Amino acid sequence: MLLAIDTSAGTSVALVDRDAGVLAERVSPDPRGHAEIVGSLIRECLDESGVAVTALSGVAVGMGPGPFTGLRVGIAAARAFAFGAGKPVVPVVSHDAIAFGLVVPTLVVTDARRREVYWSTYSGTDAEGLPVRVSGPALCKPAELEGVVPDFAAYERLDASVVSAASIGLLAEGLYLHKRPFAGDEALYLRSPDVTMSAGPKRVS
Repeated sequence: MLLAIDTSAGTSVALVDRDAGVLAERVSPDPRGHAEIVGSLIRECLDESGVAVTALSGVAVGMGPGPFTGLRVGIAAARAFAFGAGKPVVPVVSHDAIAFGLVVPTLVVTDARRREVYWSTYSGTDAEGLPVRVSGPALCKPAELEGVVPDFAAYERLDASVVSAASIGLLAEGLYLHKRPFAGDEALYLRSPDVTMSAGPKRVS
């Protein structure tokens, strides 16, 4: 049984079980304000499901791609909750969760802000029902998609404004069941953050 969180687009939280399915889910499509609501959504899902924190086996979290400010909120919340509960964090690629259950070749597109988009392509699902990513995640201007996506015409385009945390959790359960690798521990920002550390101490005149 997993608590699942994603803030790569909107904010989504869910409680899922491999056998029972989705026990509770809360979604806010607002692309901002993640920090203000993620805690409340976690509490609402726990209350609705009636699941004790001790009954959880881990915390699944979407690692992006996503904008720096929003994405780090969900990852920080997942890590903090997991640490407090003594449970492992299970990282999942957010685009893979969007493609979870889709059997046709699909181009997944999400908003990267700054007049850019994130994209990934999928050929469908494998024998275990897990998404097969062909290329991406990557970043480009919307007008550049047709030129940069390999075999662009072969895919049905899917623009997602929010990533379902239920899909994050169920995908994580499937990856674990079939001994597939999870995502890496590093968030998929795909661009440098706005704020960088200076090379040395600031000179004082």
